[in-house]
Amino acid sequence: MRPSRRRWERPALLALLIATGVLYVWGLGKSGWANAYYSAAVQAGSQSWKAMFFGSFDSANFITVDKTPASLWVMSISARIFGVNSWSILVPQALEGVAAVGLLYAAVRRWFGPAAGLLAGGVMALTPVAVLMFRFNNPDALLVLLLVAGAYAVTRAVEQGKTKWLLLAGGLVGFAFLAKMLQALLVVPAFGLVYLIAAPVGFWKRVWQLLAALGAMIAGAGWWIAIVSLWPASSRPYIGGSQSNSILELTLGYNGFGRLTGEEVGSVGGGGGNGGMWGSTGLTRLFDGEIGGQVAWLLPAALIFLIGGLALSARAARTSRMRAGLILWGGWLLVTAGTFSFMAGIFHAYYTVALAPAIGALIGIGAVSLWQHRAHIVARSMLAVALAVTAVWSSVLLGRSADFVPWLRTTVVVAGLLAAAALLALPWLRWRRVATVVAAAGIAAGLAGPAAYALDTAATAHTGSIPTAGPSVQGSGFGGGRMGGGGPRGGFGNGGMQAPPNMGTQNGATQPGNGQNGFPGTGTRSDGGGRMGGGGAGGLLTASTPNSALVKLLQTDADQYTWAGAAVGSQNAAGYQLGSGEPVMSLGGFNGSDPSISLADFQQLVEQKKVHYLLGGSGFGGMSNGGSTSAQQIASWVAQNFTAQTVGGVTVYDLTQ
Repeated sequence: MRPSRRRWERPALLALLIATGVLYVWGLGKSGWANAYYSAAVQAGSQSWKAMFFGSFDSANFITVDKTPASLWVMSISARIFGVNSWSILVPQALEGVAAVGLLYAAVRRWFGPAAGLLAGGVMALTPVAVLMFRFNNPDALLVLLLVAGAYAVTRAVEQGKTKWLLLAGGLVGFAFLAKMLQALLVVPAFGLVYLIAAPVGFWKRVWQLLAALGAMIAGAGWWIAIVSLWPASSRPYIGGSQSNSILELTLGYNGFGRLTGEEVGSVGGGGGNGGMWGSTGLTRLFDGEIGGQVAWLLPAALIFLIGGLALSARAARTSRMRAGLILWGGWLLVTAGTFSFMAGIFHAYYTVALAPAIGALIGIGAVSLWQHRAHIVARSMLAVALAVTAVWSSVLLGRSADFVPWLRTTVVVAGLLAAAALLALPWLRWRRVATVVAAAGIAAGLAGPAAYALDTAATAHTGSIPTAGPSVQGSGFGGGRMGGGGPRGGFGNGGMQAPPNMGTQNGATQPGNGQNGFPGTGTRSDGGGRMGGGGAGGLLTASTPNSALVKLLQTDADQYTWAGAAVGSQNAAGYQLGSGEPVMSLGGFNGSDPSISLADFQQLVEQKKVHYLLGGSGFGGMSNGGSTSAQQIASWVAQNFTAQTVGGVTVYDLTQ
């Protein structure tokens, strides 16, 4: 059972949650629409219940986003209540982060005490990529919350072998599938293994309970999948990201095994056997220039605690809480980290937010448990080694951003190594106050680096599709770092994603513009190269930004058309839709490569006067990995048969003329 509450526990927990809330909420509005792709879908869901259910990109239900829609449901409900704006979209994400920190605290505290729970929650809250994603509107925030809730339910189930808690865990993982598909299943091996090993009931009862939990997981995800699969395709939106209008294909292909092999048909290019444009694969991937500063600050220490803890508890009873906790959180960490390290398909640095709860839990469990046994040389040595490694590794990570708080690098190393040396001397430092100072110094040295990155992340606006946490890092690139202009090749607006002349790149990081060509004098740190100021077409990763003239054009007589406009690619369409409040058809989905509509069918819609304008010219061509080119065919047909005009820097074709 969980330990009795101490007098200081509730105030400490309240302080942790308030501090986390402030970190995650403060200044959220400066990120604007954040990822406009999902913001446009939230807008659609706030206008149409059908669009909300399917996760449609537009309220006229032409095409869905390329993910299952659970995260959109939360934001759409908020937008229905508070209106469609930056705060109504992003605050739910921040609150999900606070809830995840609280649940992680509760899960760790039950077996290892409040100090371990607080440390676990604090580590997760300060992980830079967690700060990023709980201040952003990608699906990862809800995914992490549901998985942490599932781990808490597993913890309760293991305590007494209760079926109801195991069923709840299965249902939560199933619902997490509706947030980000197969990634939710990476925790299943750890959840199943810890219950099979440590639950205090007979073996065969454990087996059938796990089978029942598997059924709950399938039900938690399967109800929505079944409805979408059985719904007549003619009366629902096209499934974005698929090549055959199939949710099962999207699940198993583009968002499934294709991510592992690099063969995502319709993507911007497969990774091949070594990750390709998504970065090199291998055991060191999570420590490299793209990923290290996002999540890996305490990863070496977590692995040290995991290995050491399993070795020390090897002879413990089958139901040992120490070993069970290490299996639960260590299994989560190893399976997820291994998958991220070797997946050859689309991979971005922000995916690693799924590692933050496991790292936090292992740090809390390992550090507090070893501290409680610090009289023994083995425990003391393990603590000292973990702290020394963390201090040196933090210095390396800080050195990758040489101009970022340069004094901190030396301070962390000196404080960490001195605290590690003092840990070894603790038997001779018999004064309790001295031990407390050493512990505080060790925690401060270990968290200083990620805390600095976390504060920098919270202080910076992030927009686009592939945001990254912390300052600019040498060696970061398309797979996980920042880049200019919104993509790897091509022209801008009329053929690709090349960075505009005044938006340079350095070390893979977006640099500020100079105020010309519609780009503000200070850039935002994001995947797609910053916010466009004066209006213009978007690209693969950055949204279009229509000016007032273009917005007025789209809104004029919009009620006479099903779609006020159409554009190749969802980011192109997103800005027009968000700016005007009218549905805009996303031709080809996110990458412009989905066969969401044929040229003949589009011509029929034009003849029926259901689409008013084509916006942004030919979009970005030549990017798909074996996907459909129907969107480019449509754009070419329009360019050949309709007269172009320029409104607000955007090429516009009136399809009614």
